[in-house]
Amino acid sequence: MDLTGRPCGKKAAFASQGYFAKPPNRRGRQVGYVVATNYEEIVVERVFNGNTPLPTALPPLVEAAEQTWRLNAEQRARTSLRVDSGGGSVDDVHWVLRRGSQVPTKDYSGTRAETLAESGVSWMTDPHDPDRQVGWVTVEPSLYGRPLQRIAVRCRKQNGQWGVRGLLSTLSASEVLSLTGPPPDRIQDPNVVVLAYVYFDDQRGGGIEIEIKEDKPGLQTAKRNKKRFEAQQRVTCLEALAHNVLIWARPWLAPHCPKVATLGLKRLVRDVFHMKGVRVFNEAARLVQIVLNQVDPLAKEVCAGLTALLAQEQVRITLGEI
Repeated sequence: MDLTGRPCGKKAAFASQGYFAKPPNRRGRQVGYVVATNYEEIVVERVFNGNTPLPTALPPLVEAAEQTWRLNAEQRARTSLRVDSGGGSVDDVHWVLRRGSQVPTKDYSGTRAETLAESGVSWMTDPHDPDRQVGWVTVEPSLYGRPLQRIAVRCRKQNGQWGVRGLLSTLSASEVLSLTGPPPDRIQDPNVVVLAYVYFDDQRGGGIEIEIKEDKPGLQTAKRNKKRFEAQQRVTCLEALAHNVLIWARPWLAPHCPKVATLGLKRLVRDVFHMKGVRVFNEAARLVQIVLNQVDPLAKEVCAGLTALLAQEQVRITLGEI
């Protein structure tokens, strides 16, 4: 889960000064995303006031995601809510834990992370990054009403000093090992386990950011603004639908059009879904044929993919001069 700024006119509903890209003092709204990282779908997309921080947006985003997925208590216990440190405050973690979900996140407080790092952490160097060290926090957590693991991570800054942050996770060691790759029999090795927690947190970075960055040029999401709040929320719902259809289309077409599997959303829209073609309908207004422009570089492969996809619909896919 994360927020991204959506600049708009100052007369638009809910537009206010907040955190936006340059230039400074811009007005706009914040758009909250919930992305299912493993399969890249947007689960929830909601519009908020321009100065809304992640801790404020977190509860409505979580509740909307649970409603979309129709999660029961057992399913929530198998759901891992991954947010940046902005959603790692004590109140936020408490709220999520009371709902029964799993929490792997960064501690919001940098001061608390530094204090814990000075409490006798036994540091080990990350074998993949010599400028990073990790270690177990041995002080028992007293701020949370549920057992969780705490790991201290420090990275060398350019000035030579250490920057420290804390990781929080309710996932068990066996769950983290299964998600990061080490054999389950390594669970008795504390160094392997602590690195697994850190690598699992590393996997969080880039997931939702990539989906947001692909939507902006691919779907032109940053350029679609409505003055009324309700209209803007409807636009975001249509954007989420368009994003998901594109994500679904890649595996649909990939068996017969391998090039599609490697395309991002921008090139998928530009090179595939902007392909010239003609649709043919019968007297009952039913689609019976699609003719693709034969000179398009991807036309032959897309034709084979659509033929297999629409075979049961009895839609004929052909190539022709357009």
